[in-house]
Amino acid sequence: MITNTELQYRGDLYPSRIVSYKHDVDSVFFYTDNNVILKVTVIRDSLIRFRFTTKGYFSNDFSYAIDKNHSQGYNFLEVSDNETYYQIKTSKVQCRIQKLDLRLSVFDLDGNVILEDELGFHWEESYEYGGNIVKMSKASKEGECFYGLGDKATQLNLKGKRLENFATDQYAFQKDQEPLYKVVPFYIGLQNKQSYGIFFDNTFRTFFDFCQERRNVTSFWAEGGEMNYYFIYGPQMQEVVTTYTDLTGKPELPPLWTLGYHQCKWSYYPESNVKEITAKFRELKIPCDAIYLDIDYMDGFRCFTWNKDYFPDPKRMVAELAENGFKTVVIIDPGIKIDKNYAVYKEALEKDYFCKRADGPYMKGKVWPGECNFPDYTNPEVREWWAGLFKELISDIGVKGVWNDMNEPAVMEVPNKTFPMDVRHDYDGNPCSHRKAHNIYGTQMARATYHGVKRFAYPKRPFIITRSAYSGAQRYSSSWTGDNVASWEHLWIANIQMQRMSISGMGFTGSDIGGFAEQPSGELYARWIQLGVFHPFCRTHSSGDHGNQEPWAFDEEVIHITRKFVNLRYQLLPYLYTMFWQYIEEGIPMLKPLVYFDQEDAQTHYRNDEFVFGNQILVCPILEPNALGRRMYFPKGEWYNYWTNTLVPGGKEMWVDTQFDEIPLFVKAGAIIPKYPVQQYVGELEFDELTLDVYYKEGKEKSVVYEDAQDGYDYKKGRYSLLSFQLTGKSNKLIIQLHKEGKFETNYSKYKLNLIGLPFKIKSLKIDSEKVPFDKEAFEADNYLVVDKEFAVLQLIGE
Repeated sequence: MITNTELQYRGDLYPSRIVSYKHDVDSVFFYTDNNVILKVTVIRDSLIRFRFTTKGYFSNDFSYAIDKNHSQGYNFLEVSDNETYYQIKTSKVQCRIQKLDLRLSVFDLDGNVILEDELGFHWEESYEYGGNIVKMSKASKEGECFYGLGDKATQLNLKGKRLENFATDQYAFQKDQEPLYKVVPFYIGLQNKQSYGIFFDNTFRTFFDFCQERRNVTSFWAEGGEMNYYFIYGPQMQEVVTTYTDLTGKPELPPLWTLGYHQCKWSYYPESNVKEITAKFRELKIPCDAIYLDIDYMDGFRCFTWNKDYFPDPKRMVAELAENGFKTVVIIDPGIKIDKNYAVYKEALEKDYFCKRADGPYMKGKVWPGECNFPDYTNPEVREWWAGLFKELISDIGVKGVWNDMNEPAVMEVPNKTFPMDVRHDYDGNPCSHRKAHNIYGTQMARATYHGVKRFAYPKRPFIITRSAYSGAQRYSSSWTGDNVASWEHLWIANIQMQRMSISGMGFTGSDIGGFAEQPSGELYARWIQLGVFHPFCRTHSSGDHGNQEPWAFDEEVIHITRKFVNLRYQLLPYLYTMFWQYIEEGIPMLKPLVYFDQEDAQTHYRNDEFVFGNQILVCPILEPNALGRRMYFPKGEWYNYWTNTLVPGGKEMWVDTQFDEIPLFVKAGAIIPKYPVQQYVGELEFDELTLDVYYKEGKEKSVVYEDAQDGYDYKKGRYSLLSFQLTGKSNKLIIQLHKEGKFETNYSKYKLNLIGLPFKIKSLKIDSEKVPFDKEAFEADNYLVVDKEFAVLQLIGE
């Protein structure tokens, strides 16, 4: 029964009692006696959208987050009218909407509650701005856990936290500080071994309370707009994440070089300094694929210009860097300097492309160039114009990538660090104030940048990085986590942020290795590089105000460690590229927190540090100074220590010894890990064999290796190579079955098998049922077995 206190909390005089309903194909409309309408749309059997309005009608249905190509279609839909509730049933779930008060519950087909309203939908009129503050509260079960929400600087499990989504330039942010640069209003709930997801697609400032204010209630609300959310049923967390990622979209494959190591600083200039840095990498044999130019490469910080004193001939410089294997990436910010002699400003002014205040004048704010106006990237005509500005940078000069910074949007010397809330935006034909557009401004800038770089980089693939992002930004751009700090606390934060971003749909993400602000010790930098090479985007970046942060800025031991781990990343590039392919094909996150890897093990629910890189490599960073070991948890399965090849059973916590030049690193038993030879940059070498690290397992395990031309779009025409290895281990036999798919022919003709953990000595070898010569002495000397790549079944038979 609803009390009077609860009715007041709803922001209305009485509950929304349903008076009628209408079933229209995939949607059911529920009409109430106080103008509230609930529209329930079944998108897939496990994906249902709930949309409320208090006006008696719905506004135009528009979202920047939803991918137009997302999967749709259900197998079964039944709507029934019961005495006290309506029921909507699919082949996966059943949803009940109470006639008395519009509260809803979602059950599995066995009748177990997955999610249910507490007060449900309620609202409060905003007298200052108009419209409503829209609210939703859900009952939370004992032991329920919560994950997701993007790059929050807090524990992986969000239980007991209250968080805010408002894209903010948060220089040198601290642990638990809110809000940060990105807005991903998607969370995953886990209770009774069942996972579900909620995506609250509302671009206003939003809030989430995971049982902080009231112990058994979780709630989310927005300062405007609609109560519009998507419910996703698992019951496995993997199914929740892949469904959400499909809904909001996946990127195209990046060029392989973007998965190499990158070096950045604010700022490398003049040209002689850039050449000095790149030459040092080659001298020290530390692989590196990209060098970055920050705002000082510009003429007075004017976007799309060059400071000719620092860089007299950028086209020549970029070409010379390319000859040495370095791709040049440049920064572009949204603030356009107010200067009538500046061509970009002049054109935007003439075409009326800048954001305006409510009373008509252009919004003006101070950023690096001084006073600036700002393009309205929510206007498709402005985005098209912006895309065209990249011709000179990309097509003529040869720049290979662009990073968008300050696009929260950030404005200096104002209390709220951003645009005034009365600024107007086109919002793709749905005019609104900055209150609604703020959180997607950076995404729309990245979108326009992506289309420009893609247009002029073609037939190569584009590379974009953005600091600010809203759900769906992964379709256009990679990202980094902003202005972090050179501290051990921030190393801990970076580890969690990457895991959280990965299960929040934005997998291609990294942190500023070593910290952006302040200066790391050599030990901290070494421990950060050891973690950073296992993040999809791998870049050292620093402010430059606190000293140098190149690998050689420390001692010889740090140089050795950096080289060792960057070499390892380059060896693992085919593994990493395969991870990325699985991400874009199926929405599988590249980094998997232990709770994602095994949600049924309650010990994983509060683990922060350990994660699975891809599907078969377990990583646990060292996050404290002076540590030569740590306790870590091993999830289900068996795991080989990468450094010693000793086997560890999963499902328990244990102490792991390590060294300064190592971190705890384990490989799943049965895995086949592909490796390239070490290159100083992607494409430097041609090689005749692919190394496969084969980890014995008694039983079966599947591994895949995806390859293509490493750039370009032929992979979309079937010109790729997908190798599926099925490993079957027995007490005296190891069988490897190989299935090939795709029309791409790799350069190598052989596999070099590194056999690890074999419990028997090899007596004979069979390929496709035929016995082949086996040099036992040669094998026992180096433990490698070289075979032609054209095989279907390889059998290693023991004595």
